[in-house]
Amino acid sequence: MNSLNTEAFTLFGQHILWSDMIGNILGLIALALGWRRNLWSWPVQFASGLILFGAFYGHLTGSAGKQVVVMVVALYGWWQWNRNKGQSGDGHIAPRFATWRERGALVGAAAVGTVAVALLFKAYPSLSWDPWPDAYIFVGTVVAMYAQARGMVEFWFAWLLVDLVGVPLNFANGYAFSGFVYVIYGALVLWGMRDWWLRSRESARPVMEGAPA
Repeated sequence: MNSLNTEAFTLFGQHILWSDMIGNILGLIALALGWRRNLWSWPVQFASGLILFGAFYGHLTGSAGKQVVVMVVALYGWWQWNRNKGQSGDGHIAPRFATWRERGALVGAAAVGTVAVALLFKAYPSLSWDPWPDAYIFVGTVVAMYAQARGMVEFWFAWLLVDLVGVPLNFANGYAFSGFVYVIYGALVLWGMRDWWLRSRESARPVMEGAPA
């Protein structure tokens, strides 16, 4: 796995690592599959986490540990989508808006989780170079993946909020490829948000008795 940490190429003066490139490309593919409500979104996300775990394990313990959490949530998402894939007429999950209680729980979990993880990073500086933004991105990613697993349209909003911090942070830390990928994430998020929004309205529309489904 050490070969994943070697340089793939140089872009605008930034050294692009194989692990950074492959892991983020897989993450991008997983998001695109999530837009299409394709079940394979979750195995691809798991593979992305596994590659990054292998690249970080042994020298960046905090980053490796974060990938373990991502892989666990990916397994949960796979289980959830398998269980609920018959909800819509096309054989996929049916997107829906979260209830106000669920929204409150997501926001609360994101806030408390960010503070807790940031304090952990500050207590153990070897886990992160930028405790607060790193914690925000990590917790935001987990919250977004959980909301995606539950079929909530709000998961796109969560990804958008992660992108707002992820893009400048990656460029500032020298991860140019990750920064560019996050920019593409932003475009996919906007398209995916529109698609899930419209599908959620179709799912919620009642069918008249005697009318064709």
